Amino acid sequence: MERGLITQPAYAMERLGVLMSANPDDPLEAWGVLNPASARGRDGDLYLFPRLVAAGNVSRVGRARVICDSAGVPRSVERLGVVLEPEETWEKNGLGGGVEDPRITFLPTLDRYVMAYAAYGPLGPRAAVAVSYDLITWERLGPTSFSYESELGADLQLYPNKDVMFFPEPVAGPDGQLSYAMLHRPMWDLTWIREGAGEPLPRGLTDPRPGIWISYTPVAAVEADVRALTRLTHHRLVAMPEQSWEALKIGGGTAPVRVPEGWLTLFHGVAGEFVRESVLQPKVRYAAGALILDAKDVAQVIARSGRPLLEPELAEEREGIVPNVVFPTALEPVNDNEAFVFYGMADSRIGVARLRRIA
Repeated sequence: MERGLITQPAYAMERLGVLMSANPDDPLEAWGVLNPASARGRDGDLYLFPRLVAAGNVSRVGRARVICDSAGVPRSVERLGVVLEPEETWEKNGLGGGVEDPRITFLPTLDRYVMAYAAYGPLGPRAAVAVSYDLITWERLGPTSFSYESELGADLQLYPNKDVMFFPEPVAGPDGQLSYAMLHRPMWDLTWIREGAGEPLPRGLTDPRPGIWISYTPVAAVEADVRALTRLTHHRLVAMPEQSWEALKIGGGTAPVRVPEGWLTLFHGVAGEFVRESVLQPKVRYAAGALILDAKDVAQVIARSGRPLLEPELAEEREGIVPNVVFPTALEPVNDNEAFVFYGMADSRIGVARLRRIA
């Protein structure tokens, strides 16, 4: 299961400023606005779906229209309410919980928007899926289920999971079937659920640090029942921590977009020190890089950032609910050579940056 660094993706990132800060008069935003999804509506407008965090660390998914300046650069937002609340038992827990860190892709083959998100329920975060025709009304398909596969010797249903996102079009699965694919980040440490449970790893995995995985569901199954998007199989490791700025873990960031080399996705790497007693981690540092996945086999990395494209430098990125965090979760292409990136800043506000191809 070992993966190696291939080449440095030919991209650079330029900050454009803070796009959205918490409204001090709205109790739903008392602990910040962060980690948004983005989607282009059928009306042509660009929308953000920020995670809104109320006191007690209770998260909801909001909706906001992006307002651009005369040059087309995002500068502010118009708030349009909440589209997803923690309503189901598997989205709530005694510490707060909620619906967190959405990523949205439009699937033309289904003519629907698909939101993958983390449902923070009684046993921690779990991957979940909802769909919409209009970006306003969302139908929950439910939490994901991962098939048992004997070659792994592990049941992925046991583990907390987050940083989930779908590819926007079908890809080839490991079995040759045309499939929808989902990136995700299982976490092996179960001691916070049950003392002494340890870190039971899948067969062949010797490093307990969380990394990026991929799972698939056949197109034919989804065409028969859209709820098959939650029933995943053929689990594969994509990437593990390699660099010092990823020393603790890595996780997916932005839903993949097609580029000439393959599929481009931004990811986050975490270094520092975990404080086991704390839900909000004060001693970690999040930075961001790029992965390019092979077009013919999306579980294969063909390029990867050896150094960060973005790391916490501004006061807005270094000071907040969780300091020293840049967390990209949405990427909107502008043309073949550039895209806007929306990212969480210190778990408190949302920034925007420009990603440019440099070669």
